[in-house]
Amino acid sequence: MDDFPWLTTLWVVPLVGAVVVLALPARMRSLAKTTALAVAAVVLVLACALAVGFDPAGEQYQFVESHEWIPALGTRYTLGVDGIALVLVLLTAVLLPLLMLAGWNDATQAESVATARGSAPRRTTQLYMALMLTVEAMVMVSFTALDVLLFYIFFEAMLIPMYFLIGGFGDRLGDRTQRSRAAVKFLLYNLFGGLIMLAAVIGLYVVTARQGAGTFDFRDIVAAVTGGGLGADAVVLHALFLGFMFAFAVKAPLWPFHTWLPGAAVQATPAGAVLMMAVVDKVGTFGMLRYCLQLFPESSVYFAPVIVTLAVIGIVYGAAVAIGQTDVMRLIAYTSISHFGFIILGIFAMTSQGQAGSTLYMVNHGISTAALFLIAGFLVSRRGSRAIAAYGGVRKVAPVLAGTFLVAGLATLSLPGLAPFVSEFLVLIGTYPRYQVAAVFAVLALVLSAIYVLWLYQRMMTGPVTDGNEHVSDLVPRELAVVVPLIALLLVLGVYPKPALDVITPAVSRVLVTVDQPDPAPPALGPPPVGGRGRSDTPREGQTG
Repeated sequence: MDDFPWLTTLWVVPLVGAVVVLALPARMRSLAKTTALAVAAVVLVLACALAVGFDPAGEQYQFVESHEWIPALGTRYTLGVDGIALVLVLLTAVLLPLLMLAGWNDATQAESVATARGSAPRRTTQLYMALMLTVEAMVMVSFTALDVLLFYIFFEAMLIPMYFLIGGFGDRLGDRTQRSRAAVKFLLYNLFGGLIMLAAVIGLYVVTARQGAGTFDFRDIVAAVTGGGLGADAVVLHALFLGFMFAFAVKAPLWPFHTWLPGAAVQATPAGAVLMMAVVDKVGTFGMLRYCLQLFPESSVYFAPVIVTLAVIGIVYGAAVAIGQTDVMRLIAYTSISHFGFIILGIFAMTSQGQAGSTLYMVNHGISTAALFLIAGFLVSRRGSRAIAAYGGVRKVAPVLAGTFLVAGLATLSLPGLAPFVSEFLVLIGTYPRYQVAAVFAVLALVLSAIYVLWLYQRMMTGPVTDGNEHVSDLVPRELAVVVPLIALLLVLGVYPKPALDVITPAVSRVLVTVDQPDPAPPALGPPPVGGRGRSDTPREGQTG
């Protein structure tokens, strides 16, 4: 099993699949969709095979492949997975087939609109499915790359297909100009962050070159860091850290670099928005955990209080702004800003529980956001409006849709028994020993999440049937095939998260060793007893003190 290039196959299969789908004649729309779905299913099988063969107690990076690439630059084609990357690879592989099913008619609708305008493009369906597969391929490389330059190239390249998915196949209810503007804003924000990161990548190479042969090999650089440092001034390392961190903060997105997200999420199709928020944006938080913390451990510790503060602001801000939204899709987009704040908070709390919770939160957020956003998208496609006020009494005419919407909403507010609760709880208890005030504010934000979810459900699903909703149909079999697996995952991971945590925990423990941040002792909740002794320290009768 070790001799087979599993990781290369994992991203080459969807990329080749994209080429095949794009080459199909325009009349073969159904075959294009079926072929793309089959390719995504093959990738899922490959990811499951990786998970079966992965040993959490084994080497830190497994299924490693390393080949000559650009020797003059000290860069190699090197891939490998640890527990953190593995669960994100699985998340991506699970979501892509479901997103293709959810967006089964998105490209057809785009063709209908274009035909009405007299400018129907050829192979629109083929292009849509090929772009989805291309994004999957590039995300897989980003999660498995062990070469900094290789990671950077695909970190930036995935923006191009996402740009076309937003601008070319976006929401048909909105204005075409607004859709183009949102796509351009998404691209410019992320490209600017990537250019800052490129300067930091070059600077990192220069620093390693001063120690001998310049390299982009992630493992070699981390070994140098843990073996005594890179030999650069703290100011230089801080600047390099900020270069990486800025790009990841834009991608994640961390407040106040989040402003591109709501517009892009609303203007994209529901499947495209989920691909962006649940998969592509996770590359940002993954980058913080892998590259920021392990390449620049001292800088990570130095800037951690500032980043924790921004994360808490994002948590509260996203939840508070979500309450005031009148557009259901924009409301869900703002909830993601709040959830990303929790993920980043756990990463920079520098505790094993916090980072394990953050990694699990990346997975759980992807599942819960996919469920809520897609179900809302199914409803919007029936009614033809994103306005919350246009709905009411939906549970009377579409009870299955309303019921699954409620479960997905309860998962978003982290109800115990559903998957996000476990990860959010781990983040909070992992944050409290080091940042008590931040943990308290994050807990208060949970009240806001209950308000926006329950109020949203009340306005849209309960009460008398609003005019125009009488003929809203319930979920059809294709939509149930999307929703049921997501709800099942929310329930299974909510009740039994152990398999995921068994893979994640050893990986984050190794990250903390690199950062040299052992778990702190839990802080006392009150003043010590008189004399400074705890109850267990008091000598019993007949014992000496």
